Formats: sequence, C-alpha cells, structure tokens
Amino acid sequence: MLGDSLSAGYGLPAGGGFESRLADALAKAGHPVAIQDGAVSGDTTAGGLARLSWVLAGNPEAAIVELGGNDGLRGIAPNEVEANLSAILDRLAARRIPVLFAGMYAPPNLGPQYGNAFRAVFDRLGKRPGVIYYPFFLAGVAGVPDLLQPDGIHPNAAGVETIVQRIVPDVLSLLAEIPRG
Repeated sequence: MLGDSLSAGYGLPAGGGFESRLADALAKAGHPVAIQDGAVSGDTTAGGLARLSWVLAGNPEAAIVELGGNDGLRGIAPNEVEANLSAILDRLAARRIPVLFAGMYAPPNLGPQYGNAFRAVFDRLGKRPGVIYYPFFLAGVAGVPDLLQPDGIHPNAAGVETIVQRIVPDVLSLLAEIPRG
C-alpha cells in the first residue's frame, strides 16, 4: 500500500484504518493477504515517489497506489502530480508488479479548471497497461457527513467500511493478476 492519510487510517483506532479493514475483508473472502504499510499521513505524490524504494524492498507481489489528495489540497500543479505518479507506475511496471491505481479529485475550492486538470491526470494514468483503475478512492464517502470525521476529509469507521466494500472487487481483480510461480 503506497498511500497517504486516507489509507493510513488517520484519526482511527489501531485496526480501524483502510489497510486493516481491507485485509479483514479479503481474508473473509478467502484471500488472506499481508499488506505492507507504505501509507504516510500528509504525504504527497512526491513523498510517495521518494518512499517507493523502501516499499519495493519488501518485494510486494501487487501494489495499491492511493496518493494525490494532499497534492490537491496544496494546489500542486497537475503536471507535477502526473510526473510523480507516472514515475511510480513506471517503476512498478518495470518490476512487473500489478497495480490498483486509486484516483483522486481536487477539492472544489480550487475551481473547475484546476479540478478538471487534476482529475484528468488520474484518468490518463488509469488507462496504462497493467493498471486496474479505481477512479475515486473516496467514492460514496466524500461529501457524506455521516461517513466522515469532523474534518470533513477523512473517513470515519463507517466511511472506511464503505470504501472497503466498494473497492474489494477491484482488489480481487488485482490479486488475480499476481503471477503464480
């Protein structure tokens, strides 16, 4: 898992974050997995790229990339976000690691021009070969107060469960892409 606070479980008790809840859901579906925690709260796509060698040292068989929310909050230029994410996806592809790539939307306060350019980055990269694209990590959760912590950004426990339920089919597709030796 290469991500930020959304996948790191910011504001949630141990075992209540996305990675733990996803691992539990996959185990219940008959797919016990070990998820390497490469999610850091507050991280940007540049931080994820800088941390990638450390994550790859664990020899992952597959990867979930969930980054970009902090870039959007900071108004980082979409071309910079794209360059960082492209470099991450290139390195994973070079290692033949199947990827589930989670998209992100920019906050609406940055305007429609920025928002459209930001979203287009993820849509373009999601079309790359070897990538399973999940268009919006917070689908069904963003903007729903009952599924968010008081900050209005991070999912609460119910929000995490919603994300997990929605993304599990794509994660199962990702697991099916792992080469079996």
